[in-house]
Amino acid sequence: MAESLPVGGFPAFLSSHKTLFIVLWISAFGSVFLWQRDIVGAGFSVFGKAGPGRSMSGSRPFEFNITDFGGVGDGVTDDTAAFERAISAISKLGKRGGGQLNVPPGKWLTAPFNLTSHMTLFLAEDAEILGIQDEKRWPLMPPLPSYGYGREHRGSRYGSLIHGQNLEDVVITGHNGSINGQGQSWWTKYRQKLLNHTRGPLVQIMWSNDIVISNITLRDSPFWTFHPYDCKNVSVRNVTILAPVFGAPNTDGIDPDSCEDVVIEDCYISVGDDAIAIKSGWDQYGIIYGRPSRNILIRNLIVRSMVSAGVSIGSEMSGGVSNVTVENVTVWSSRRAVRIKTAVGRGGYVRHIMYRNLTFDDARVGIVIKTDYNEHPDMDFDKNAFPILENISFTGIHGQGVRVPVRIHGSEEIPVRNVTFRDMNVGITYKKKHIFQCAFVQGHVIGTIFPAPCENLDIYDEEERPVKLSTAQNVTDIDYGV
Repeated sequence: MAESLPVGGFPAFLSSHKTLFIVLWISAFGSVFLWQRDIVGAGFSVFGKAGPGRSMSGSRPFEFNITDFGGVGDGVTDDTAAFERAISAISKLGKRGGGQLNVPPGKWLTAPFNLTSHMTLFLAEDAEILGIQDEKRWPLMPPLPSYGYGREHRGSRYGSLIHGQNLEDVVITGHNGSINGQGQSWWTKYRQKLLNHTRGPLVQIMWSNDIVISNITLRDSPFWTFHPYDCKNVSVRNVTILAPVFGAPNTDGIDPDSCEDVVIEDCYISVGDDAIAIKSGWDQYGIIYGRPSRNILIRNLIVRSMVSAGVSIGSEMSGGVSNVTVENVTVWSSRRAVRIKTAVGRGGYVRHIMYRNLTFDDARVGIVIKTDYNEHPDMDFDKNAFPILENISFTGIHGQGVRVPVRIHGSEEIPVRNVTFRDMNVGITYKKKHIFQCAFVQGHVIGTIFPAPCENLDIYDEEERPVKLSTAQNVTDIDYGV
């Protein structure tokens, strides 16, 4: 039997947001300087370290070592062919339970390769898969069907370093080994407009079921880091995702896209764009593709985004997003904490979204709902395709050092309906008015919250009895200068 891997979690004492601040800084600096070393005695295993000599034996009936197929692992030799031969061997074992490919300590330089069903890719401690930086070695693929002609450029896009399509039962795990996209050259060429195709993700799994990513580090992706596309039953746990917080454009951490039944838990993410962004297609192409993202649980995370937001929904959400829970999440040193973004032309819906037990530490804006995020694949989008935003709740929201705790910017065409706030106390850095901003919002506040809510919202007491009903739901009090 395979040795059981540790599954990290947040102890019960983290329900206190003050204590969570302490753990936040320990874990954040631990991630920067110790790169997944143990936090001794803290009972906090997001950065768990494999003990010396731990076996790579897993639950598959067949195991292989990349060196058996000619892999060298010196960081210079091209090991692409070794990965391809090993995965080809595993692909023949699907009816017999599949196989595990063990990657021992070393630096394994490779061009992009494809996974197969019933496969475990296991990265030992100090094993690092390195993406070849020459974009000519990265295959070109058709645009995603729900994105039209392309995300950054019209036409073909680069594939991902580790890719899979129409798979089932795929595991990428290990003893905190890493997958490194070496994205620096991609970021530079993107800024210099030297690329003719949309950059590729680090790991992309498409049209697949039963995917597990655990106990590894993903870093320096050329583009989005982990992109499950139109998948079901996806689990991401005990994963660290890293990229520079500046100068690493569009390096989102995890982007579930038209996915169903997703759990993301016990992770640390610090990247150059959204730490998590839930998507479901772009404008008319996403509407036609018609695959929502739904039944998504995000919990027990520490995230950072100096450029965008800790946890986002959209802006590409044209297939719809529903039944999302975001809980026990700390967002630190970020431009925005949580954000829903959409625009005219998106269509679709964002509904039944629950945020609870969130902590914001040093965020410019805490909660954002934005309805004029006007990026479009082309100008053929439907000007009458108005997204529906409704049934969104915020409970147990705490923090400090926040400039604008809430900015909900609905519009006459895209009002925000049935928003609920309860148990909110966010310390602010800006002592003037316009720090709880609203426009075209209908909803209610239960009990006392700080700062005081905008006048658009109804006020109820703790027993949910009405105290003051709003007559100003369409009032606009948005100030982007704050």
